[in-house]
Order: sequence, then structure tokens, then C-alpha cells
Amino acid sequence: MSLQSRVNIQKEWDIVGARQVGRDIAKKTGFGTVDQARIATAISELARNIYLYASSGQIYFEVIDNINQKGICMIAVDKGPGIDDISQAMEDGFTTSGGLGAGLPGVKRLMDVFDIKSEKGKGTEIKAIKWLR
Repeated sequence: MSLQSRVNIQKEWDIVGARQVGRDIAKKTGFGTVDQARIATAISELARNIYLYASSGQIYFEVIDNINQKGICMIAVDKGPGIDDISQAMEDGFTTSGGLGAGLPGVKRLMDVFDIKSEKGKGTEIKAIKWLR
């Protein structure tokens, strides 16, 4: 894996910036427009969660280019309050911000790999990978 770039999330406008960086990397990696949109949507959700719940964090982008697989990996990291109940947060329709509750379950559906780690009072790390087909 090669580190492509990092976007700091501190203000609402950073969500748009992260989305654009991710879409550009996806395009350069060879993803079609539909997958570029899926990746951009997942990034929006991850960045929005950082902005809403942790106030600041980062999204790291890596291109995976192995012999038999190519894809994009996004890692969203924050030092926020953490997620009380990950299984509840992963339920469709669950929201603490008054949104649609499609955030994390939606990201999981849009991506091929989804891993979440969260510790109360220490923050959350979410890793999502989309493979090029």
C-alpha cells in the first residue's frame, strides 16, 4: 500500500474536500463513474461523522496495488468520544444526530471491506476498502 494523501476534517467544508480528494484518487486508480460516486458517498459519511461527533480528525487515502488486487483504502480516524454501542450504530435507521441513520451501515454496503474500532473516550478508527473489478 502506498500512502496517497490525508485530509484533515475540522470544518464542514472539509467534508467536500475529502470527497473530492477520494474521487480523484479513485478515478486515477481506474474506477468507473458509478464506483467513484460510491466511494465519494462513503467518504462523505465518514467525514460527516468526524465533523458531527468528534469535531476533528483525519481521513487517510491509500491505493492498494498488489499483484492480483487493486483498490482504494480509506481510514477515518478521530479522537472523539468513541461509539457507545457499535452494533447499534451499525443498525439501519439508528441516528443520534437526527439524520437518516444510513451513515455507517451505508458505508459498509458501499464498500467491499469495512472494519470499525472504537474506544469510549479515546476515539474511533474506520477502515473501508473498495476493490477495482
